[in-house]
Amino acid sequence: MSTGAGFLAPAEPDAAAEELFDDDVAERGFVMNVSRLWAYDATALDRIFAVARRVAGAAGLSIRHRLLVVLATSAARGSTYCPLAWGSRFPDELPGPTAAAVVRGDVAPPGLDAAETALVHWVRAVATGPTTTTSADVAGLRAAGWTDGQVFAVTVFAALRVAFASVNDALGALPDDELAAVTPPDLVAALPPVVRR
Repeated sequence: MSTGAGFLAPAEPDAAAEELFDDDVAERGFVMNVSRLWAYDATALDRIFAVARRVAGAAGLSIRHRLLVVLATSAARGSTYCPLAWGSRFPDELPGPTAAAVVRGDVAPPGLDAAETALVHWVRAVATGPTTTTSADVAGLRAAGWTDGQVFAVTVFAALRVAFASVNDALGALPDDELAAVTPPDLVAALPPVVRR
């Protein structure tokens, strides 16, 4: 049975984990379950996020773009933690109905331009069927205004988010109750129910 932080026994926090906990408290007011799980190797988590920030920043991906990637990849996999964590952190980046439509997998979420819609479709494929993508899919991204460098960065960012979420989901990290309370209601309603295993 999950304790919220996951199926593993609590890790003995080292200096990197303590820093992660302190950052959570400073930003959120509590230590997140996912941070308790990653206390097993907080340095690895920092490096994963550093690569994600680097590729996204170098390609000029905005916070809105990154939020779209997180919502689309997580929802495509049935994961709830990251949409709540990001949706609560950046509620002004997307209107609630738009965020909910991305999570539901709508073909044309309202409030997205052509480039954003193409981005969402691409990262859903990265998350659920990366061997099914084609050169025509990439051509569609180019036609929507994405450069090849940006397509590469979006793909790396999405794949890293999938890897991060896969660890969290496989080891039973449950979304913190505090997140749902500060996430736009439309987004919360679109997410699948949290399953306690």
